[in-house]
Amino acid sequence: MPHIDYYFATLSPYTYLAGTRLEQIAARHGASITYKPLDIIALFGRTGGTPPAQRHASRQEYRAQELTRQAKKASLPLNLKPAFWPTNGAPAAYAIIAAQKAGSGDLGALVHAITGSVWARDQNIAEDSVIRACLAEAGFDPDLADKGLFTSAAEYEANLEEAVSRGAFGAPFYITDADQRFWGQDRLDDLDSHLSGTL
Repeated sequence: MPHIDYYFATLSPYTYLAGTRLEQIAARHGASITYKPLDIIALFGRTGGTPPAQRHASRQEYRAQELTRQAKKASLPLNLKPAFWPTNGAPAAYAIIAAQKAGSGDLGALVHAITGSVWARDQNIAEDSVIRACLAEAGFDPDLADKGLFTSAAEYEANLEEAVSRGAFGAPFYITDADQRFWGQDRLDDLDSHLSGTL
């Protein structure tokens, strides 16, 4: 059975724009997914990237245009200037890690609810009430927001180290068990083709 390690950031607009397409692709190919949220700014720093606010104006302008186009292609609402971005994305990442260990809910829906809270609903994902609502929406116990924080924090840090060692440098980033790497939600069709054996 194929497997995908999914490196992503709770604050990433491109993770949001991926929607739940990864989960649809995985279901089509009988693939399993391990969700690995990480600190995207730290990943940039470790792999030669630049945080959005520090990029040249031409890059920032292009990013705004590209996000708008990608949102239209995905038929998803997008606020280019969300009320709570940047914010502390770690608590939401901890909740995703705890939810993955607990099982019983829909992890893809949880990631999409959390990222959508930032980019479509103008909510602060650093707030416990927002995280709890996302957990409930995806079929998880809202109390997971407060459970296993120490171990989740350690795993969050480990995900960053693992991502660097495996060649990930942005989010979302998908790595198969055959070490095929796909960067960005706009490469999900390529991942699908790879799993089909045509690419």
